[in-house]
Amino acid sequence: MIVTSVNHIAKMYAGTWIFENISLQIHENERIALIGPNGAGKSTLMKCIAGIEHVDKGNISYKKELTTGMLDQIPDIAGNLMVAEVLKQSFHEVYEIEQQLKQVTEKMADPEEQADLDKHFKKFSKLQDRLEEVNGYAVESKIKGVLHGLGLEHLSDHPFQSLSGGEQTKVGLAAILLEEPNLLLLDEPTNHLDMEALDWLEEYIKNYDGAVVIISHDRYFLDAVVTKTMEIDSGGIEEYKGNYSTFIKEKEKRLLLEFQTYQDQQKKIQKMKEAIKRMRDWAIRADNPNMHKRARNMERALERMNKIERPKLKRKTASLEFTTAKRSGKDVIIFEKVTKKMEDRILFTNLNMLVQYQERAAIIGKNGVGKSTLLRLILGEVPADGGDVRIGASVKVGYLSQKGLTGYENWTVLDAYRDIAKVEEGEARYRLSRFLFFGKDVFQKVDNLSGGERTRLRLAQMMSENYNLLLLDEPTNHLDIESREALEEALEGFKGTILVVSHDRYFLNKLMDRTYWLEDQQLKSYIGNYEAAKEKRTQLG
Repeated sequence: MIVTSVNHIAKMYAGTWIFENISLQIHENERIALIGPNGAGKSTLMKCIAGIEHVDKGNISYKKELTTGMLDQIPDIAGNLMVAEVLKQSFHEVYEIEQQLKQVTEKMADPEEQADLDKHFKKFSKLQDRLEEVNGYAVESKIKGVLHGLGLEHLSDHPFQSLSGGEQTKVGLAAILLEEPNLLLLDEPTNHLDMEALDWLEEYIKNYDGAVVIISHDRYFLDAVVTKTMEIDSGGIEEYKGNYSTFIKEKEKRLLLEFQTYQDQQKKIQKMKEAIKRMRDWAIRADNPNMHKRARNMERALERMNKIERPKLKRKTASLEFTTAKRSGKDVIIFEKVTKKMEDRILFTNLNMLVQYQERAAIIGKNGVGKSTLLRLILGEVPADGGDVRIGASVKVGYLSQKGLTGYENWTVLDAYRDIAKVEEGEARYRLSRFLFFGKDVFQKVDNLSGGERTRLRLAQMMSENYNLLLLDEPTNHLDIESREALEEALEGFKGTILVVSHDRYFLNKLMDRTYWLEDQQLKSYIGNYEAAKEKRTQLG
């Protein structure tokens, strides 16, 4: 059954059409991925479906009594509520019934209300029946389950306003999941989640009793949960059955077919033009009006032909390519019995790690266990509290932090790039264009850049130098899918050593040949990518 029908809608911002003539249908229990490049209008379309934004053309119809819920990246919570109280707001009717039950109970115990005891008892029974209908007795267990699944248990008694932006976003996700709307709209739900929370959310979405529409750059997540993929691009939308990987295969088939159709038509057009030219030559030589007429009729047919535009086989993406310094020694990073404390908490103790030349290794684990701290130890930004951290011979380190480029807030993009790449302005602008900074973009201030732009600018800096060790902290954060794929291609061609901290399981599976799992203050090493490490852990119990 169709729960939502989007009919020929269009949306304009500042005199520019974001999209036009968009139509789609959402059916019960569908799991739909809404994908496309940054700026294509995915979030705007989702807000239109949620009723948050109005449409400038067309209409959106909904199944009768449909409930809709959309995840805002940071929910607007008034007052100084604790996290648990914020989540209780998802069960407004339940807590209203409980409040009424409390009032009725007090009246039933009041001697002055004994004359109306029968009336109070009937109301009490009705309220209890309604509480059972809305499954009110399961509220506390539901809240605990979602808090546990998303790794938020330790924050339940914290004021919401005291949380970081990432923590507030996770609380917003918990709240919308607890509301259980018939149509669940999730914009980047996997942001800020660690591996265990990602696994939990996947299972939750797969078993969700309702329709779900997801915007996400997490390809592993999309492969795990979605049943239909819709790509919005250049103002239009295309629908594909299946998950992200199926979409990639089907899109390639469609593009090749479209290109073949385009080429066939171009051949036909060329033949018609040649035939018209020959016919006119013959008509002139034979002074034959009928032949002139036939040539003109053929020309009109050519003019009326519905011309197929040349398909775009590849969109312009960042052109990333690392160069490599002379090779380092065999042993690149050495940790021997390393202990590190953070305030009064021990992050890890007696930790050993050996990363060798040309290895591609990942460090994974829950949020807060010390993954980024390991990178900072390698960089020498923080000291070890015990043990020995060493860098091998002839190692030249390139570092990408989670925030992308930092320390250049009042600089322009161009000046920040040239601070590292010692080249003339024209050459710098040409190189920056390969990282999708065009024209006036290079004169933007760094502190006005988005997260993805900061990452691309830092990568541009890094690729102007010759490193043989790359330390990458969540490198795919803030990047759209196409930029992630460009980064993966660049890293595949890198000849040095890579150590990465990431929650991007698709990225880890594609590139890594060793996985370090940090948990319980220890670092466990597994040969292979994320999937291989996960399977090995399951076998070992």
